[in-house]
Amino acid sequence: MTIQQVLLLLLLWMWLLHPCRTEMLFRRTPDLRPRSSVGRTSGSDGKALHRQKRGWMWNQFFLLEEYTGSDYQYVGKLHSDQDKGDGSLKYILSGDGAGTLFVIDEKTGDIHATRRIDREEKAFYTLRAQAINRRTLRPVEPESEFVIKIHDINDNEPTFPEEIYTASVPEMSVVGTSVVQVTATDADDPSYGNSARVIYSILQGQPYFSVEPETGIIRTALPNMNRENREQYQVVIQAKDMGGQMGGLSGTTTVNITLTDVNDNPPRFPQSTIHLRIPESSPVGTAIGSVKATDADTGKNAEVEYRIIDGDGTDMFDIVTQKDTQEGIITVRKPLDYETRRLYTLKVEAENTHVDPRFYYLGPFKDTTIVKISVEDVDEPPVFSRSSYLFEVHEDIELGTIIGTVMARDPDSASSPIRFSLDRHTDLDRIFNIHSGNGSIYTSKPLDREISQWHNLSVIAAEINNPKDTTRVPVYVRILDVNDNAPQFAVFYDTFVCENARAGQLIQTISAVDKDDPLGGQKFFFSLAAVNPNFTVQDNEDNTARILTRRNGFSRHEISTYLLPVVISDNDYPIQSSTGTLTIRVCACDSRGNMQSCNAEALLLPAGLSTGALIAILLCIIILLVIVVLFAALKRQRKKEPLILSKEDIRDNIVSYNDEGGGEEDTQAFDIGTLRNPAAIEDKKLRRDIIPETLFVPRRTPSAPDNTDVRDFINQRLKEHDTDPSAPPYDSLATYAYEGNDSIAESLSSLESGTTEGDQNYDYLREWGPRFNKLAEMYGGGESDKDAS
Repeated sequence: MTIQQVLLLLLLWMWLLHPCRTEMLFRRTPDLRPRSSVGRTSGSDGKALHRQKRGWMWNQFFLLEEYTGSDYQYVGKLHSDQDKGDGSLKYILSGDGAGTLFVIDEKTGDIHATRRIDREEKAFYTLRAQAINRRTLRPVEPESEFVIKIHDINDNEPTFPEEIYTASVPEMSVVGTSVVQVTATDADDPSYGNSARVIYSILQGQPYFSVEPETGIIRTALPNMNRENREQYQVVIQAKDMGGQMGGLSGTTTVNITLTDVNDNPPRFPQSTIHLRIPESSPVGTAIGSVKATDADTGKNAEVEYRIIDGDGTDMFDIVTQKDTQEGIITVRKPLDYETRRLYTLKVEAENTHVDPRFYYLGPFKDTTIVKISVEDVDEPPVFSRSSYLFEVHEDIELGTIIGTVMARDPDSASSPIRFSLDRHTDLDRIFNIHSGNGSIYTSKPLDREISQWHNLSVIAAEINNPKDTTRVPVYVRILDVNDNAPQFAVFYDTFVCENARAGQLIQTISAVDKDDPLGGQKFFFSLAAVNPNFTVQDNEDNTARILTRRNGFSRHEISTYLLPVVISDNDYPIQSSTGTLTIRVCACDSRGNMQSCNAEALLLPAGLSTGALIAILLCIIILLVIVVLFAALKRQRKKEPLILSKEDIRDNIVSYNDEGGGEEDTQAFDIGTLRNPAAIEDKKLRRDIIPETLFVPRRTPSAPDNTDVRDFINQRLKEHDTDPSAPPYDSLATYAYEGNDSIAESLSSLESGTTEGDQNYDYLREWGPRFNKLAEMYGGGESDKDAS
């Protein structure tokens, strides 16, 4: 049997002996006082009605929670004074849990709980009871209300809201420093016994921490706990009810405590002396190496600042603190020279930047170390005497003149000879050259300030023994001005003078420009090359001049243009001058001097048409002419489409019509007689080798005169063919079968038979000799055959 069961039985036994147990009977209160009439009325029967006092007396019912018996738990008994025990009354229960949690015996009034009750769910129940007559169902007592209160037992252990707590406390804290407070809650009734009284104790974490029994505050128990020795602690706290007595229920929680860092450790260099090396050619700002002091603290408590506090290289080196790594980076502050100094000694200090005054007693929070830096020798490139050179030279110097000299030396102890050269990328026109031995720069082409005022050169110096090791230096050459350019008109002037101009009238203001740039500024003088009866020049003495007329009236019909030579000179040495010619046109102007027309032909035009209208008319005429010419050209170049279209348009080939024709009787295809006799050509006979919708009609060719030579006839036909616009636009075969009229036998061809009437006699062929016998037999027998048929 467990302790909880023993306690439960003990409490149950005590309750059974308690005088106010719930098994008490509720009886009618005896009325010891004389009855008094509360109210008196007359009923229908004439009897007086008297109000009776209530026959119920109620107290609270008490019920122990967590009942473990097998039967229903007895709560109490209801009883009325009017209950004679004959079963005539019926007890009714209503309210919280009536009929489910609490049931009543209708006859006896006994109340029972049907199941185990937990006070932590509900501490009391309110119900109403009534006794009624079972036969009439009328109440014999008024309905009354009573309470069933649940008595608590220690059935809940203390619980913490968190299973694991996390807390921190600074290291080196004094004893009793508060770390964190933990609080446990108990669901039992705090007003009944000690079931909800909780006491705290520490199960794990001693001797470093302690806990207050009543409050649950965890405090440090040891002085000067050092984070560097141990940082994490795990403390187990127990909360026990019943005031911590034996038999109480308990719960535990875990508290993870971390010691936070404080600055209680100074930085320390691991070495008292540090050696570093660096080549002498290292440029300024080069990192030589690093030093680092270790600090057992963390975060800002471990931040260290480095500085050089002593040594013979304080002006040659710097040290910079690297925040992320807490290292001191030593860098070059000035150029190093192995030949001047080979070893430097520095004293470097490391100090905490955040010092806690509470721990001053632990000693100074800084440390020092010695850094020795050795400079290594390297083959250095030549060194120029200057970082840059500036030379000034006049633009009119002679070729080969030395404009300046650059100097360089070998800084090494060997002192090798130096060779100079020009970077041709900076002198693409090869205007300058340099002496390779002494560094003298001289001109190789003429200089012109007006083309380029500055020349930026780059001179290369290299050791003869080591040509790959070079040094460059910029050389700036400024070309000084010499007065070698004459002034000229600033712009092109379109000058005109009105026909109605008067003497002394301003017609133009001129100015000049000069490519030269004298030190005192530009100054120009204007004058006429010769005395001019029409115009004059007046110098304004501000590098401008005015052109004025010298007479009244000008006529563009007589002279339409005047040429006025103007001499422009400067005031620099040597004086340069030039002559510019102004072209002055004579124009017609209105009364305000606004130009209207400057052409002499305008005088002959009708007065009613303006210049713009005349120009518009002229443009319209030109456009019409262009349209007519284009239309005629396109019409003449129209190509004739052949009747037979081949897949490929091949020139210079014989056109094959593949037309057999209708024989000699077919006179609509080709007039063969025309080839034999030109006089037989018909009028208006269209060609058969072009499309019939042509607009051109073949030209009637005059017949060749009798006895014309065949060569002349063919030439004539060829000429006609070339000039015939209705002919095909490409070459084609033209056949001329003309025999001429000089043969005494006339034509032997049978083609002419289609144009002759009647039969012909060929007997004369036999008279020509044996060579024509065969032909005579062929034609001679035709007549006999015809007769025979």
